[in-house]
Amino acid sequence: MSARLDRRHFVAAGVGALAVPFVSRGASAQAAWPTRQIRMICSYPAGGQTDLLARAYGEFISKQVGKTVVIENKAGASGAIGAAEVARAEPDGHTVLCSISTTYIMNRVVMKNPGYDMDKDLTLVSIIPGAGLLLVANPKTGIKTLADFVAFARKRGKVNFGTYSAGSAPHMTINELNKQYGLSIEPVHYRGEAPMWTGLLEGTLDAAMGSYTAAQPVLQSDRGTVFAVHTKRVDAIPDIRTLPEQGATSKFFTVSGFTGWALPKATPQPIVDRLAELCVAANSDPKVKEVLATFVLEPAIGFKETNALYQSELPIWIESAQSLGLEPA
Repeated sequence: MSARLDRRHFVAAGVGALAVPFVSRGASAQAAWPTRQIRMICSYPAGGQTDLLARAYGEFISKQVGKTVVIENKAGASGAIGAAEVARAEPDGHTVLCSISTTYIMNRVVMKNPGYDMDKDLTLVSIIPGAGLLLVANPKTGIKTLADFVAFARKRGKVNFGTYSAGSAPHMTINELNKQYGLSIEPVHYRGEAPMWTGLLEGTLDAAMGSYTAAQPVLQSDRGTVFAVHTKRVDAIPDIRTLPEQGATSKFFTVSGFTGWALPKATPQPIVDRLAELCVAANSDPKVKEVLATFVLEPAIGFKETNALYQSELPIWIESAQSLGLEPA
C-alpha cells in the first residue's frame, strides 16, 4: 500500500473517531486533567499557518475542558526554542507544543544541539497531514509539466529554483530531481515563503516550490504556472498531477510535511489519549474547518494513526535530508 493510501486510511480512521464518545481509557486520569490553564506553545510566529491552527484548535479544546488555553509564540531556530521549552516542562499535560515536521524531524539532521531529543523528550499526540506543495514556474520558461521542467533544465544548464530555507522540502525535492535526471538545478534559499514568491513575481527565479495558500499572489497575477505538486493532488487544482504521477521516483515524493501537537515524554498516556481525542473532535468545529480550508489541509488524526504515519515516513525524511550533505549548525 502506498504512503498516499496509508495517509488517507489514517485520516479516515481519525475522523471516524468523532463518532466515539470520550470514554474509558484511564478515565480517572482524564477526569483529573486539566486542573489549571493550559499553555500551548507555538514554535512559529503569530499570524502564520501554525499559529492560526494552534489558536483554532486551542479555542475548541478550551471550550471542551473548561480551562483557558493560552497560545504562547516561542519562535526561532526552526521551532527548536519552543520545542526545548516543552521538553523541559512538567509532564502533566498543561504544557503542549504545536509545531511542524521541521521541528519534529529535520532539526535532528541540521542542528548539532537543538536543545531537545525528539525520541527521548517529546511524544507526538496528533498531527494534521500537510497539503501538497506546488512547483511553480515563471511563465516565460514555457514550463507546464515535469517533463518540460527537466527539458528546460537540461537545455538551460543553470536554473534558479527558490526554496523557503536550506533543508526544507523544496530543497530536498530539487536534490532528488537532480539525482534522478542528472540535472544541476541550483536552489536559492530565502527566509520564508513570502520573499521566495516575491522573487518569482519579480522574475529573478525560474521556478519555486511552496504552499498553495502562500502562492496565491503569484497565481492570481498570472506570474506563475503550476506544473506539478509534490505528494498529493490539491483539490483546488485537481488537474495538476503529482511528481510521482509524472515519473519522479524518489521515495521522498511519497511523504508530506505536517503540523502537530506534542507533550513531554513522561506525560501519562490517558492524558495523551484525551488530548488526541480532543484534536480529532475539533475537526468538526466551524472555526477549525475554516482554517483547514484556508490552508488546504486535511483534518487532525488520532494518536495511533499519528505515530504509525510518523514512524513510516521518518526514515524517508532522514535519508533525503542527509543526502543534502548539510553540515549541522
